[in-house]
Amino acid sequence: MAASKKSGGPRDMLESMYSVIALVFILVACVELCDAAAVVDVYRLIQYDMSGSPFGSRLASLNHHAASLHFPPGADLSRTVLIIPLRELNITFVREYINQKKPLGGLLFLLPEVFSFENGGNKQIHEKEKMKNVLAELEQLLIHANIPYPVYFAFENDEIETVLADIKKNDAIGQPATATTGGYKLVIPTPEPKKVASPTITNIQGWLAGLKADGEANQLPTIAIVASYDTFGVAPALSVGSDSNGSGIVALLEIARLFSLLYSNPKTRGRYNLLFGLTSGGPYNYNGTQKWLRSFDQRLRESIDYAICLNSIGSWDNELWIHVSKPPENAYIKQIFEGFSNVAEELDLKVGLKHKKINISNPRVAWEHEQFSRLRVTAATLSELSVAPDILEGTGGLFDSRQFVNETAIIRGVKLVAESLARHIYGHQGKNVQIFADDSSLAVNPAYVRSWLDLLSQTPRVAPFLSKNDPFVMALKKELVDHTDEVNVQHENLEGMFTFYDSTSARLNIYQVASVTFDLLLLLVLGSYLIVLFSFLVITTRGLDDLISLFRRPPSRKVKTA
Repeated sequence: MAASKKSGGPRDMLESMYSVIALVFILVACVELCDAAAVVDVYRLIQYDMSGSPFGSRLASLNHHAASLHFPPGADLSRTVLIIPLRELNITFVREYINQKKPLGGLLFLLPEVFSFENGGNKQIHEKEKMKNVLAELEQLLIHANIPYPVYFAFENDEIETVLADIKKNDAIGQPATATTGGYKLVIPTPEPKKVASPTITNIQGWLAGLKADGEANQLPTIAIVASYDTFGVAPALSVGSDSNGSGIVALLEIARLFSLLYSNPKTRGRYNLLFGLTSGGPYNYNGTQKWLRSFDQRLRESIDYAICLNSIGSWDNELWIHVSKPPENAYIKQIFEGFSNVAEELDLKVGLKHKKINISNPRVAWEHEQFSRLRVTAATLSELSVAPDILEGTGGLFDSRQFVNETAIIRGVKLVAESLARHIYGHQGKNVQIFADDSSLAVNPAYVRSWLDLLSQTPRVAPFLSKNDPFVMALKKELVDHTDEVNVQHENLEGMFTFYDSTSARLNIYQVASVTFDLLLLLVLGSYLIVLFSFLVITTRGLDDLISLFRRPPSRKVKTA
C-alpha cells in the first residue's frame, strides 16, 4: 500500500503540471483571439407601438458577423450585420430589404462626426446640407417600418473606419465574415427591451401678473406664450431638436426675461397678465398641451385674449408664417396678424397668414394652437414652416442639430414677438415705437440665446424617456422661477395610441475572430505540443518503459471460482 501511494506522487505531480500548462495555453489563445478590436457607443432605432401596431426596431441584443455593402451577390445575410456609412447609403437597397422583409442579422448606420453633439461649429455645412435630404428620407423609412432585427446608429471615428476598411477588403475578394472564414463580430450584450410603464409628461407654467387700476374688480385679460419642448426622432438618444423645438423654447425664455424686466417696475407693468407655458407631448398630438389647458379653471380660460405658440423659428431666412384655425376675416385674427405684420415691416421681415380649419372628430392635431381652438380660445402658431408636418415628422430628427440653426433668426423672431406683444399690451398698435431696441437695457441678449441653444442642442428630449425630476426639466423650471411668478409644474401620464420601449443606447464590442480552419490548426499544433511535452516529462522522470506502459492494454484478470 505504501509503495503504491509513493509511486502515485510523480504521476499526480505530472497530471497537475499537464493541467496547468494546458490552462495557460488556452488562456493565452483566448486573449489573443478575443480582444475587442474596438468599443463604440451606439444608439438604437426607436421602438414603439402605435394603436397596437409595432414599429421601429424590435430587438436590441446583437451577436453576428459584420459585412459591408460590398458583400457577394446571393450571400446569406440572415446572421450578418451590415455596416452602412451614411455617405455610401443606397436608400433603395435599404427600402427593398425592409419592405420585402428579407432576412438580415442587423443594421449599423455610421453618421459623420459633424452630426454629433460635440461638433457644434459651422464646419462642413456644405457636406451636411448634401446629406440632409437623404438622412430625412432614411429616418421616415425606419420610423414607419416594423423591423424584426436590431438597428443602431454610431458616429464615424478612426477605430471603426479601420475595421470597416478591413471588412470591405474581405468582402471585395469574396471572403465575407462567417463562422468558417472568420472576420469581425459585432456584439451588444443588452437585455431585450421592455415597455416604458406609464410614461410621464411634464408641463411647466410661469405667470406675470398685470397691474390693476385702483378699485378695478374685473379680471385682467391674459396673453399666453407657449412652446412645446420635447422631441421625437429615429434615435431617441440623439433627438435634440435644435430647431424643432429648441428655437421655440429659447425664444419663450428670452421673451419671459424681457417682460420680467418690464413688469418688475409698477410704472411699466402692463394691464395684461402674461402666461408662459412650456409643454410636453408635442409630437403626440400635443397631448401635454391638451392636459394643461383642461387643468385651467373656467375663469382663467375665458380671460385669455389670445395665445401665441412658438414652433421652429431657428432656420428661416426672411419669412415666418402665422397659422390659425379661425378664418382670416375674424376680428381677433385680423388684429393679431396686423400687429405682427406692422412690426415685421419695420424689422424688414415678412409674415404670412395660413388658415387651416380644424376637424374636431379627427384626433390628429397638426399645430399646438389647435388645442386652444378646440376649447374656443383664440390662438396662433408662429413658425418658419408653411405646412404642418405629418405625424412624427419634423420633431427633432438626426439632422435637426446645432449647425442648422441660425442664432440671428431666433433673435429676430424674439424681437418680432416681443414688440408685437408689447404694442398690444401698451396700446401702441400702428406706432413706430421700439420698446426692445438694440441699444436699450431691454435689448435681446444674444449670449443668453446662444447659451440656451447650446444646452438644448446637447439634450435629447423624447418625452417617454424624461423623468419627472430630469435635470433638464428642473433647469426649465428654475429659469421660469427666475423670470416669472407662481411657477407651477404639472405631471401627467402620456395617454393615447403610443406605447414605447426602453434600451435607447448601448456599447458595441467589435471582435476580430479567427476562422474555424485556423482554430483547428491551432488545436492540432497545441495538442501535438502537449503530447510531446507530456512524453518528455514521463521519460525524464520515470523512464521509457513507464511511458510505453501507459499506452499498453492492461492484461485481463481471470475471476477465480470457488
